Amino acid sequence: MSLDEIDKKILQKLQNDSKITNKKLSSELNLSVTAIFERIKRLERNRVISRYVALVKPAEVDRSFMVFCQIKLVQHSKNYVIKFEEEIIQLHEVLECYHVSGEYDYILKILVKDMEAYREFLLNKLTNLNHIGSTQSTFIISPVKSTTAIDLL
Repeated sequence: MSLDEIDKKILQKLQNDSKITNKKLSSELNLSVTAIFERIKRLERNRVISRYVALVKPAEVDRSFMVFCQIKLVQHSKNYVIKFEEEIIQLHEVLECYHVSGEYDYILKILVKDMEAYREFLLNKLTNLNHIGSTQSTFIISPVKSTTAIDLL
């Protein structure tokens, strides 16, 4: 799908505030409410907009200990990869999982309450998964930049 400048402006504004009204968008972009509505529906239909979410502050829900954990599988066979990915998806502490190139096979972004909670997660959940050869954990001291918005303008 080809995006014009108005589509990009709509997307930029929705990324900053997904609850912005069509009326406010209409006013800010100098288009009718109907035109805004139809453009947003087209962006949703074409899966440019995949979903709307509420971003929760981790500290406010007692989950402020962030870890990046690198995983190396024992083997790289299709069955091992598929099984690992199916199992990792079930772990609620894992916010993101990326299959990567390099020394390790996966990078996980994990969010838990504290170091003790991470230890419990590591011992009771992560290392119980089949096919993990080794792990390396990196603890986040403080976030410098964290965004979900893609710059389109």
